[in-house]
Amino acid sequence: MSEPTLLPRRPSAGRYALALLLGVNLLNYIDRQVLYAVFPLIKADLALSDTALGLIGSAFMVCYMVSAPFFGWWGDRGSRPRLAAAGLALWSVATAAAGVAPGYRSLLAARAAVGIGEASFGTVSPGLLSDFFPKERRARILALFFLAIPVGSALGYLLGGLIGHRFGWHAAFLVVGLPGLALAVPLWLIREPARRKGEEDRNGSAPASGGYRSLLRNRTFVTNTLAMAAMTFALGGLAQWIPTFLFRMHGLDVARGNTLFGAITVVTGICGTLAGGWLGDLLQRRTPRGYLVVSAWGFVIGTPAAAWAILAPSLTHCLGAMFVAEFFLFLNTGPLNTVIVNVTRPAVRSMAFAVNIFFIHALGDAISPAVIGGLSDHLGLRTALLATPLAILAAALFSFLGGASIARDMDRAGE
Repeated sequence: MSEPTLLPRRPSAGRYALALLLGVNLLNYIDRQVLYAVFPLIKADLALSDTALGLIGSAFMVCYMVSAPFFGWWGDRGSRPRLAAAGLALWSVATAAAGVAPGYRSLLAARAAVGIGEASFGTVSPGLLSDFFPKERRARILALFFLAIPVGSALGYLLGGLIGHRFGWHAAFLVVGLPGLALAVPLWLIREPARRKGEEDRNGSAPASGGYRSLLRNRTFVTNTLAMAAMTFALGGLAQWIPTFLFRMHGLDVARGNTLFGAITVVTGICGTLAGGWLGDLLQRRTPRGYLVVSAWGFVIGTPAAAWAILAPSLTHCLGAMFVAEFFLFLNTGPLNTVIVNVTRPAVRSMAFAVNIFFIHALGDAISPAVIGGLSDHLGLRTALLATPLAILAAALFSFLGGASIARDMDRAGE
């Protein structure tokens, strides 16, 4: 494969890349989350059990994580913008295809294809964006990029709930799927920046020498990935089942439940993500453990809040606790992703995000929807959802453990 054209970094190029990649990432999470907004409608229309319903979400995540290592290897050797653009086109078409799916199997296949398309974008985009900016601003830049998680997720819930309530779940997929095709060409044409040099380049070794093996020997990368996996288990389970929880336990219809949950998600997501990026960069100037300290305490505070959101008898207490829990969970988005960039060599960062994607989903939201669905069938949804605060507490433990090795691993990465 021919080498992509590498250009010097210019402030205007960085701002354009940030705006474009943020826009694509918004569509990424809208198309991902719209499914969960219409869960009750799909369940009623296709007469599915909770286990079967959860498997639709798991099909997306399994394909997403399994294809990520291939795209990570490709991204460190070829054009990252073109790989991301091809993935955007694929997942947009697949999302729209879910809107014409006649039954369970075709819907399952469409969501699996969405996972493959989104994996190509997810593995290359954080490293691509990081190469446009200096390391002192990374957490804030990545926090802006990952604002797409709360905002896109909220829009997915809002659009899915409103469109699904009025026109049916098929229409929801069609409306959110097709706009992505408009951004595929601009993304394809973005110019690749010069990749930042690391120790392996100064020492003259091959850029990707021992890439995947070296990542698994990187202690901070491993503990950080385990923290993100535990967080992803919790967030995946909550994201997919809270709208249904509000429908069943608090008597909200699909449109109102998704509107309330979406509003909480977008406000806490924006505030928590921006606060985490700012606090992470601030504390990182004082200690190499800064990003991990912010994340660890965010998880500690978020654990009891998530538990009370599930156990609270009234809707008001449930939503209030959910607000607190989501704020402190989103606090970790910028810092934990910045740790991946800081402790890995520049020439293997696409592979680093690929490994991270594989494990956080293999141990996280690839299994949590089906696990919670299965527990719900036997124990009830409220009891099943209590698995999520335990996962958040585990994420705090792994974040604290990562602080012991981060200075050494940043030095090895040339950071």
